[in-house]
Amino acid sequence: MTGERQVRGRTFVVTGGAGFIGSALIRHLIRDFGATVVNVDKLTYASDLRTLASVTLDPHYRFEHHDIGDRDAMARIFEEHEPDFVINLAAETHVDRSIDDPARFVETNVRGTSVVLEAARAYWLDLDAQKREAFRFHHVSTDEVFGSLRSGDDGFNENTPYRPNSPYAATKAASDFLVRAWHHTYGLPTILSNCSNNYGPYQFPEKLIPLTIVRALGELPLPIYGRGDNVRDWLYVEDHARALALLATRARPGASYNVGGYSERSNLQVVQIICARLDRLRPRTRGSYSDLISFVPDRPGHDYRYAIDCRAIERDFGFIPTTGFDDGLTRTIHWYLENEEWWRPILSSSYSGERLGRGPAA
Repeated sequence: MTGERQVRGRTFVVTGGAGFIGSALIRHLIRDFGATVVNVDKLTYASDLRTLASVTLDPHYRFEHHDIGDRDAMARIFEEHEPDFVINLAAETHVDRSIDDPARFVETNVRGTSVVLEAARAYWLDLDAQKREAFRFHHVSTDEVFGSLRSGDDGFNENTPYRPNSPYAATKAASDFLVRAWHHTYGLPTILSNCSNNYGPYQFPEKLIPLTIVRALGELPLPIYGRGDNVRDWLYVEDHARALALLATRARPGASYNVGGYSERSNLQVVQIICARLDRLRPRTRGSYSDLISFVPDRPGHDYRYAIDCRAIERDFGFIPTTGFDDGLTRTIHWYLENEEWWRPILSSSYSGERLGRGPAA
């Protein structure tokens, strides 16, 4: 059975669906497959319902404004909407914020995940045999749970031991272990995926790529941690959305897959490429955008390198990312240039003083 047949006409609960990756997934499920999607989102600072404007009026879209840690709300959502699939993307994700306020990350990423798992388990146990067999719970995680690589090390694979080094990574690792335990102890049909750094249109400008773009266009300094030699693998968000839909509907219960972009770049390289593109597309009155680059003291526990080995998902499902970094970055820069009305209010809001005006993002 093809992935399309398995998605079309089914109902998905997507937690964190007003976030960057969640909104891309919802647009993909509704636009390309006509699936019914229930978006459960608390609408924190990085959530934005404008990312779903293209599907908001679609009869296949539903929105539930709730915290995943609300047990009663989650129980009602499962009972009322009767999902075939759950894709859990709700999480606090910014490493700097986890250093400042780790308790919030424990609350959402650990306790929140446990609440969703329990709601899903109670619902799953009440299904008839056929629906119970088909139900899947897909938990979306990060490559940061694996720790840090050195230059020349092989990329993280599905058997790489967990070695989280930040409060964010530690809470995501804990949530991954909960998902594993709910499968092995209770039989809940779970799937786990760990992805590399996502980028693309609609990303909230606290992450490296959108932060660099909007700060450059705002003629603000472009601070980079340390020497800028920390390396990340970059995955275009629409490729990730395709992978998530594929894994949720076709992976076997208990399986784990890594999803990456095969696009390693140092933070300094990424910022320099963005500056060079902006020099061509929207030149400064004087000088280059690269003149705005500055180096600041490194953040605590900063992992040196992440890289993903994606051979398992390619071998089992034929999935490969189709958007190369150069193409994806060009699309992303053009989107931010053409959609200033989306990000300008963020840049000029109180948030800009709290985070955008304060320091780097990677």
